[in-house]
Amino acid sequence: MKRKPDHGFPGRDAIVAFIRANPGKVGTREIAREFGLKNADRIELKRILRELADDGTIAKRGRKIHEPAALPPTVLADITGRDSDGELIATPAEWDSEDGTAPKIRIEMPRRPKPGTTAGVGDRALLRVEVVTDEGDGTPYRGRVIKVIDHGRTRILGIFRRNPDGGGRLIPVDKKQAGRELNIAKADSGGAEDGDLISVDLIRTRGFGLASARVKERLGSIASEKAISLIAINTHDIPQVFSSSALREAEEAKPATLQGREDWREVPLVTIDPPDAKDHDDAVHAEVDPDPNNRGGFIVHVAIADVAYYVRPGSALDRDALQRGNSVYFPDRVVPMLPERISNDLCSLVPGEPRGALAVRMVIGADGRKRSHTFHRVLMRSAAKLAYAQAQAAIDGRPDDVTGPLLDPILKPLWSAYELVKLARNERDPLDLDLPERKILLKPDGTVDRVIVPQRLDAHRLIEEFMILANVAAAEMLEKKALPLIYRVHDEPSQEKVHNLQEFLKTLDLPFTKQGALRPSQFNRVLAQVAGEDYEPLVNEVVLRSQAQAEYSAENYGHFGLNLRRYAHFTSPIRRYADLIVHRALIRALGLGEGALPADESVETLAEIAAQISVTERRAMKAERETTDRLIAHFLVDKVGASFQGRISGVTRAGLFVKLDDTGADGLIPIRTIGSEYFNYDETRHALIGTRSGTMYRLGDVVDVRLVEAAPVAGALRFELLSEGQAIPRDRKRDSAGSGRRAAGFAKGPKKGSGKQAQKERKARNKKDRKPAKQKSGKSKRGKSWT
Repeated sequence: MKRKPDHGFPGRDAIVAFIRANPGKVGTREIAREFGLKNADRIELKRILRELADDGTIAKRGRKIHEPAALPPTVLADITGRDSDGELIATPAEWDSEDGTAPKIRIEMPRRPKPGTTAGVGDRALLRVEVVTDEGDGTPYRGRVIKVIDHGRTRILGIFRRNPDGGGRLIPVDKKQAGRELNIAKADSGGAEDGDLISVDLIRTRGFGLASARVKERLGSIASEKAISLIAINTHDIPQVFSSSALREAEEAKPATLQGREDWREVPLVTIDPPDAKDHDDAVHAEVDPDPNNRGGFIVHVAIADVAYYVRPGSALDRDALQRGNSVYFPDRVVPMLPERISNDLCSLVPGEPRGALAVRMVIGADGRKRSHTFHRVLMRSAAKLAYAQAQAAIDGRPDDVTGPLLDPILKPLWSAYELVKLARNERDPLDLDLPERKILLKPDGTVDRVIVPQRLDAHRLIEEFMILANVAAAEMLEKKALPLIYRVHDEPSQEKVHNLQEFLKTLDLPFTKQGALRPSQFNRVLAQVAGEDYEPLVNEVVLRSQAQAEYSAENYGHFGLNLRRYAHFTSPIRRYADLIVHRALIRALGLGEGALPADESVETLAEIAAQISVTERRAMKAERETTDRLIAHFLVDKVGASFQGRISGVTRAGLFVKLDDTGADGLIPIRTIGSEYFNYDETRHALIGTRSGTMYRLGDVVDVRLVEAAPVAGALRFELLSEGQAIPRDRKRDSAGSGRRAAGFAKGPKKGSGKQAQKERKARNKKDRKPAKQKSGKSKRGKSWT
């Protein structure tokens, strides 16, 4: 029954209440129908909805309106400005644009703030937030500053372009600052050459014209690939320099001794890593279980470098590590979480050298399930350092001088134990998305040599499964001891994402039934059905995009992708702060000596740390991805005009994104350059469909393209489409033409004729193309990696 407004137009609260009561089902039409609004009222309704979206009260996905995704109790946020009352306003530092506009947080400042909690505009701070439902001022959250993480920067990174007078201009590399050039006087240029990558400090000046800057540092020529990773490092504020006190602590650290440790130096543990690994923080060993009650079972040992012994809570090393959150890996360098004295020396499990470790002994039954586990603080000595391919070759019958003597006593028991563990893994049935990862290989001079896809071997899977077992054991032990910890969590896909996936799979006549609780096995059944089919990559990509993103949390809600009830990162404390916290908690829980988690470390404090390191992890992923894009664009600069084969990796209203087969490079084909007709964006099919011809370009399609432009600084490529699209059946053309939202703008095709008559013909043709067909629209969103 329609609800007519009592006093003219419905209020904001009434509209929001209706949206909340019908999540994912409400659009402008439904709101108008609910409140009995006429066509003349639509303009006012759209204005109110636009205001609600701008202030974060609601969000839009496609044509549907809903409440924005909720913020966790602790969030890392950027302070963006002040409101009309002078109070600070912040937004989350990490926010998925698919969840709509980022919500605003009004910061409440106490009269007597604690040290380190005084924040200002431009700062990044850790906030404790709560929902406010009794005020309609456009800020659905209130927050207070727990800690200021980083103060606003005045330093900018960019390319120096010299003027004839000896001065120059700065062209910012940050896309958000595009077009904001800065003037650099000759006296402030610091000897920079044209094309240099430089960092500058802003000089506050008054008057008109370009703002001024002074060169702070020359980072090298942008023509060098080695300068490209510096762009991401500086753009994302990734700390590169350790504090002097942290370096001093690292240099003063002494190797671990047997005091307070078990002696495992005779256990033949081995490390298996990539061939170019510089640090080795995990070692493995397996042997047949002699217990007659576990016939056919194995004992698996996993030893992890004892970082907690060197990095004590509250130390300078600890403060620097928390600020970094994790190591960041680029093709030409690593920005480590810890100084090399720790990561590459004292905590690297190199062969023949005694090293401190925190180890877990796991008893595996003949069914592959873990029966029991115990943790030990040990002194170990690695028996060998192996590469994945080297260990695999030995198992496959091609041992070398190193692996030959290790084959029977060490490697074969490891593989036998892995065969058992696989049984339990297959029974657990985790999400089976084994997507290829590309790796850039550099020449000695730092330029790109080639891009490869390393082969996935059983050696990789063996280490992964043993590490997963160790991580589960750590979480179980700490829960048993009732100690707080930081979990690695992965939420199940939202109902909306599952619905979008179902709608997409219908277009391929693939069933996806959701009965009861959602399980990874339901996705695996879909993936199994398309194995070997032409559209296998397409379905894998869409399933991946339907998944949530893993994160760190002091609250456990399980790991959906791995199908585990409890999971914590334990196996890499050299490069992840979360693992260091878990090590400290285990030392405290089991009374294993020095370096334990402080007794006053609360769940609230760990929640703050989890929020902070979740952001640093995403920062690292984004920086690594951008650097790869820039390096490949740099590599392809002299190949403009060449043709390549690739797959459509993204479909948007702006055009088609294509990933090249040989390099994995992503580039855009603007929609205006596709054909000579108008294309609709079909959200359900993940496709662009021509309104006249019915020609369809779909996510996952193999296409030929020509490289038109390569911009190394932006990491952007632009392609021209060479392939013809696929024709869809005639009876589906009309449905498809209106099933998605129309793409912005028309394709620029060849013009027929000129003058007024030609203009009339084009107008008539475009008018015909604009005619929408009635079709219910499905929705899909770009997902994220769940690992």
